[in-house]
Amino acid sequence: MKKNSVQRLTYSAILIALGILIPMIMPVRLVLGPATYTLASHVPIFLSMFISPGVAVLVALGTAFGFFMTSPFIVALRALSHVVFAFLGAWYLEKHPSVVLNQKHFLGFNITIGLIHAFFETVVVLAFMLTGQIDKMALGTLVLMLGVGGFVHSMVDGFLAYTISQQIGYRFKFPVFLEAKKLTK
Repeated sequence: MKKNSVQRLTYSAILIALGILIPMIMPVRLVLGPATYTLASHVPIFLSMFISPGVAVLVALGTAFGFFMTSPFIVALRALSHVVFAFLGAWYLEKHPSVVLNQKHFLGFNITIGLIHAFFETVVVLAFMLTGQIDKMALGTLVLMLGVGGFVHSMVDGFLAYTISQQIGYRFKFPVFLEAKKLTK
């Protein structure tokens, strides 16, 4: 039990560090008002979902803290909303580990998580707009930039994380992959 908790704490720390580092060094970054798109910025959160809901929440909180230190407040609040999709995704994968065995099943999972992710980021910015904290913009523009753009960004990062996890999930003993392997026997 103790080895397991130390291992999860170590994974959390490494993924938080990556989650803070990626937005700082990634050359592929687009900023459009309250919408920001940094390639691979969600990969550590997606990887944490293959470990456990607790690790996913820790990584989402840790990366949000990094955004609070380095980004505009609205961007940091959007990062904080990642706790929702990270927890739900990790919880679902814990209950249905076979998702990682089939690319089509993972695609369905990724679409669902992408919709949840984009929805909560859009709600955060919309709430911020309604309080007058940021400039008003057309609702359609907001939905397009954060809703559709955020969904596409989430899908890309989810696919990157899935591709990486296929290579390291068994070696690093990610619980979702170990449980999925048991199902194939």
